[in-house]
Amino acid sequence: MTVKQSIENKISDNINADFLDVVNESHMHNVPANSETHFKVTVISDTFEGKRLLQRHRSINSLLAEELAGPVHALALHTYTKSEWLKRQAESPDSPNCLGGSKI
Repeated sequence: MTVKQSIENKISDNINADFLDVVNESHMHNVPANSETHFKVTVISDTFEGKRLLQRHRSINSLLAEELAGPVHALALHTYTKSEWLKRQAESPDSPNCLGGSKI
């Protein structure tokens, strides 16, 4: 199973998501070809209702503790309720460009 599949499975098995999108963005970074180290995850679920951003992210991070301790170097989380998602016009922010490990 790929890291991407593992992330998708753990989130979908534990959170009642109306929408889940897991994007491997490793190709945008200074890593070997076919790496699975950088991910962007968008989760839309009313289970986030009344929860602060930190609580939402902690819930996802706890599900993905194994991946975060191993192959995943960066995880961009975008967690919304259905109403928040509609206000955003069903768009999550673009990830920033990689600086390639520079100190800029």
